Amino acid sequence: MGKQGRKRLVSYALFLAALFQCRFLAFAILDPLDFLALQLIRKSMNDLPGSSFFASWDFTSDPCNFTGVYCESDKVIALNLGDPRAGFPGLTGRLDTAIGKLSALTEFSLVPGRVFGSLPMSISRLENLRVLAITRNFISGDIPASLGRLRRLKTLDLSYNRLTGKIPRSIGTLPELTNVLLCHNNLSGSVPPFLSQALTRLDLKRNALTGSLPNSFSPSLQFLSLSWNQLTGPVDSVLSRLDQLSFLDLSFNRFTGPIPDRIFSFPITNLHLQRNSFYGPVQPGDQVKISTVDLSHNMLSGRISPMFSTVQNLYLNHNRFTGQVPDSLVDRLLSASLQTLYLQHNFLTGIGINPTAEIPQSTSLCIQYNCMVPPVQTPCPLKSETQKTRPTSLCNEWRG
Repeated sequence: MGKQGRKRLVSYALFLAALFQCRFLAFAILDPLDFLALQLIRKSMNDLPGSSFFASWDFTSDPCNFTGVYCESDKVIALNLGDPRAGFPGLTGRLDTAIGKLSALTEFSLVPGRVFGSLPMSISRLENLRVLAITRNFISGDIPASLGRLRRLKTLDLSYNRLTGKIPRSIGTLPELTNVLLCHNNLSGSVPPFLSQALTRLDLKRNALTGSLPNSFSPSLQFLSLSWNQLTGPVDSVLSRLDQLSFLDLSFNRFTGPIPDRIFSFPITNLHLQRNSFYGPVQPGDQVKISTVDLSHNMLSGRISPMFSTVQNLYLNHNRFTGQVPDSLVDRLLSASLQTLYLQHNFLTGIGINPTAEIPQSTSLCIQYNCMVPPVQTPCPLKSETQKTRPTSLCNEWRG
């Protein structure tokens, strides 16, 4: 080899050494504990067929450039596992306990997939965590009570999993919680008090919760969904304080007592109280501005208030309402401002509709099985009572 060739070889060797040093420094940037934690997390999970989320996770390069990994200085501060876009298959495997080694983590999410096993207790060591969202997977077992150590947590979303056991009371003591989503699990026991004065969203629907509601919800609450549980007792004292609610769903429970008239003046867009055992009259103090009101399948009684005429979809069927249907409801129905009016299976005695009146095609009216002959024939839901009129004997018995 000539002198010129040797020079080229030395230059190339120096270039390789410099390149190696740069590559070494590139991943020396990340804290070694974080680097090791990411490796263990990667080993515990895989892409489902059709997913390529982990394609960029090449540990010969800088982990801070991996998909879903966000760093600040030499620490991982956010880890978002899986592709949140609809239709993407997601990840499978288990969530490794190494997640607890990412000491600077402020946000951790794991989106739809087939990740199974229990929630690692080590998550409770992430003192800086503000968002914990592990949703639409197959996570099972209890919610660790030690999550109550995450005093900075703002969002807790463990919805659409297979969690069992009780909701730990320690979670309710977290002072900065704004969003709690534990819906679509198999949780049991009672609803614990939630003490955070910043709480705006509480979604516990489709579990197996029992008992009465705590009287400690913050007035800041805007979204409350407790449907499809086995909750009992009155709710008037609880709801009367929640005047910031924009969505309320207590349907498919066993709640009792009166419905507080105050809630009809709240800024609610959808009110679902159906399939309970609420009783007594319902008399809003002013025109109801709620778009959809469903009070069906309860034991409500008295006359129907004309204040409901400004509602777009009104479901009062399967109750014990009596008397004449207010003319204001009829007028709104015929003008198509009231789109749905279900009054079937009550004890109503009259409705001011001319038999020749044309019901707008865009509206839906059902008035069968009351103490009157319906002046017009309109299609009702398929599962409705087939008889057009309630038997006279039952009407007389109710009046008596």
